[in-house]
Amino acid sequence: MASPEEVKLERFLQWLQLNRVELRGCNIKYCDSNKGFGLFSSNDVSDGILLVVPLDLAITPMRVLQDPLLGPDCRAMFEEGEVDDRFLMILFLMVERRRKNSSWKPYLDMLPITFGNPLWFSDDELLELKGTSLYRATELQKKNLQSLYDDKVKKLAEKLLTLGGNSDSEVCFEDFLWANSIFWTRALNIPLPHSYVFPQVSVEQDSTFSSTRKPWASSDVNSGEELANEEGGRRFEVDGVESQVSGIASTSQKGETVWVEGLVPGIDFCNHDLKAVATWEVDGTGSTTGVSFSMYLLSAEQSPFQIEKEIFISYGNKGNEELLYLYGFVMNNNPDDYLMVHYPIEAIQGIPFSDSKFQILEAQKAELRCLLPRSLLDHGFFPACTLQTKSNNKCTEPRVCNYSWCGQRKTPSYLNNLVFPEDFLTALRTIAMQEDELCQVSSLLEELTGSGGERQPSDSEVRAATWEACGDSGALQLLVDLLNMKWNSFALSFDGFDDEVNVVG
Repeated sequence: MASPEEVKLERFLQWLQLNRVELRGCNIKYCDSNKGFGLFSSNDVSDGILLVVPLDLAITPMRVLQDPLLGPDCRAMFEEGEVDDRFLMILFLMVERRRKNSSWKPYLDMLPITFGNPLWFSDDELLELKGTSLYRATELQKKNLQSLYDDKVKKLAEKLLTLGGNSDSEVCFEDFLWANSIFWTRALNIPLPHSYVFPQVSVEQDSTFSSTRKPWASSDVNSGEELANEEGGRRFEVDGVESQVSGIASTSQKGETVWVEGLVPGIDFCNHDLKAVATWEVDGTGSTTGVSFSMYLLSAEQSPFQIEKEIFISYGNKGNEELLYLYGFVMNNNPDDYLMVHYPIEAIQGIPFSDSKFQILEAQKAELRCLLPRSLLDHGFFPACTLQTKSNNKCTEPRVCNYSWCGQRKTPSYLNNLVFPEDFLTALRTIAMQEDELCQVSSLLEELTGSGGERQPSDSEVRAATWEACGDSGALQLLVDLLNMKWNSFALSFDGFDDEVNVVG
């Protein structure tokens, strides 16, 4: 007896074939509950083209606006500024999932039901992130999504469902959360030919997207209900998000490319890996694939072809915090991982002389956070440049000016060699400032500007005064405290993710 995954996959493959998707060098398979579905090589193809998807099948803002059922109301809301292009697609996904006779059902049934990103964490799981920037970002995002759902989404979704004769279908916040997660984990930034996005507009039609040719009309998508009478071949699926496009074929009359966000059934199932073996590209003329206005998956393999090998694309150079926040997974030994060291602005309000320190921070253009790529710490806390010989011309010039004020405080030799950005250390010096140091800064600046404040000191002058008064003792101690807090929260947060797979299907 076929498993639920096999039944969904079979129906989806038929739906892809019915909508002219071509699997030329790959198959789709169910991996496991963690990875979901993945794309695997099936046979060697001389041109390296693994999969071809007509762009007519992509879910884009244009398609939503041209939908025969939902389009008119969505267009009215769009023109009145009630919704933007991303909101349109999220709303469309939410409504189509609830429609009983949706033509997108075979595709929607293949999509994940829940996600591993923090928006889907339980309260106890979310508490494990407390103290990290990820915790704060998740709290704010969930609060904003709930507010958006209560104020706008619920009413709009129920209205659109009523249009389709599904007035008895109730929506809930989880439906909106699901649609939002589907969009942000699977949407691609598609480079489309200008002529495809803006086809020749008929003079008689007063509409931004109306045309004699309607490539985005939902009527072009064959419904899952039609599959019962179809005998057909097999097709497959994949999972992906951001990938580099190495080439774009444009047939635009003006030779322009228009970047449009959208979901591309098939290609959007490619899983992620650091060593991507495929990229996706757009073929506007059909000269590469034989299918005009299509997106295709291109093998990047240089080694001998291996059958049944999973085909990965790259989601981009992202650290583990970003991967977890967007996609719900982390990677062991991620070379693109980074550490964000952050002093919350809310915490400044609770320290002595906060108002004065806020003014000094603004005057110095200081930064309250810094990102440290993993590679920066390959040589400890000192950049590789300091380990080279002094004669090596590749060493950069010192990035910190001499902050000596009349020679009273010498700039230490280490200051130009630390991997921590000076803008961030400047902020920490200010935050850690004691009362007597604050008075000294004011006194030094008065020497420059006059007691009546005849002119405003420059940011470098304020930094020099702060350095002269404070030095680095307080800043470095505060930095150690922040790093200790970060380490403790990270150790707790990612303890449960150490064995997490590095792909999501």
